[in-house]
Amino acid sequence: MKFKNLLLYLTSLIAFLLVWELYCQLIVRNPMFLPPSSRVFATFIELMIFGRPPSFFLPYDMLYSLFHYSIGFSLALIVGFSMGLITGWIKLANELSYPIIELIRPIPPIAWIPITILMLKLTDAAAGFIIFIGAVFPMLLNTRHGVASVEVRYLEAAMTLGATSSLTLIRKIVIPAALPSIMTGIRVSSGVAWMCVVAAELFGVAPYGLGYKIDLARFYLATDIIIAYMIAIGILGLMLDRVYRAIEEKALAWRVGLVIA
Repeated sequence: MKFKNLLLYLTSLIAFLLVWELYCQLIVRNPMFLPPSSRVFATFIELMIFGRPPSFFLPYDMLYSLFHYSIGFSLALIVGFSMGLITGWIKLANELSYPIIELIRPIPPIAWIPITILMLKLTDAAAGFIIFIGAVFPMLLNTRHGVASVEVRYLEAAMTLGATSSLTLIRKIVIPAALPSIMTGIRVSSGVAWMCVVAAELFGVAPYGLGYKIDLARFYLATDIIIAYMIAIGILGLMLDRVYRAIEEKALAWRVGLVIA
């Protein structure tokens, strides 16, 4: 990151925090409704180092939410990539699966929470399932689009050079050609998965994690804790996105003139 850009980012962040502080001190004047940024910052540091009774401790809750995320997101990547590859490569599979996918895809992950609790109870598996439902479709659709968009001339050229089996064509031609769409699917799925983590925990699918503790803080009217946990969610989400951006840049370094937006 260039120094100029870093300076601009820090300036905008400091300005935002200053406006927030002044607004709360001069206009709101009630920390239960909206605490000033200085108080939220102090609470964030306290929760990161010492925690606060009865069970607020940011490092533990962050790890637990990441655990839920890893369960659902890993499964979404495996299933989404596999189904996207099959439906993009085999026309009959696409036609058979299309109505089912398009029927289930618009259902919000939150709508699955009641039946998930009935089937899986308040468990890590229940949280993982909600995350999976939200994250699998971006991965599936982007992979399917990438595979189906591979130009026929590439396949014909490979077959002319002796690549006759479907497995060889998929491994040597289709997956590399579809990689930009696949990487886009991974990034989009990751963002959706992280939002589903918070939603699942917030609605009580799992008794731990950042989302659950936000709801618990609401019960105690601890607005400063709520906002501190929201900031933790944003920081982790940003870090995850940066990780996948770096992976995308490495994986697609062969593209000339590549610009990662």
